[in-house]
Amino acid sequence: MKELEKCMAGEYYDCHDKIFLDFKARTRKLLKEYHALAYEQKKEKTELLKRLFGGIGTNVSVGQPFICDYGRNVFIGNHVSVNMNCTFVDCNTITIGDHVLIASNVQLYTAAHPVDLKERLTPGWNPESEQYFCRTYALPIRIGNGCWLGGGVIVLPGVTIGDGSVIGAGSVVTKDVPGNSLAVGNPCRVIRRINEEDWNDKNSGF
Repeated sequence: MKELEKCMAGEYYDCHDKIFLDFKARTRKLLKEYHALAYEQKKEKTELLKRLFGGIGTNVSVGQPFICDYGRNVFIGNHVSVNMNCTFVDCNTITIGDHVLIASNVQLYTAAHPVDLKERLTPGWNPESEQYFCRTYALPIRIGNGCWLGGGVIVLPGVTIGDGSVIGAGSVVTKDVPGNSLAVGNPCRVIRRINEEDWNDKNSGF
């Protein structure tokens, strides 16, 4: 199995394999171009985001500065606002639905390492070699339709946030959040249900 296949399967992979270095080099170039664009150059921004991301819908804005690893693993729906200073570590897929608000300083992390030190260190690692010293794996993140992530929210690998949910500012989301929930804290916990009427109802505005 190739390193890219291992990565996308959630297995340990060599994050310094040439294919990932090539992804990063391309992404850094595109991000440099993106950050050079003026605020009002919306058409140019949209065209560049189409080149950067794996998929992007209509009426999407991404504030500057913005950082991502590969770009190719980010899939964004329609009518999405990503505010300034957000970081998407998209070693695996980050899927964002329609009508989503992502506030400033939000961080979405698909990459992770084993907690136990013996497992985290690369087997047979030689300090004299150029091999990376720790194991890495990556799990996908999904943000459902109609969600709002408050300022400074951190979402960890493998998390799904259900449709219509709101994550309070500063929360660290360590596990799945069901749809139509208000969740806050570190670790993030559901505190109450919201959107008691189906948010997809014709009167919801979505």
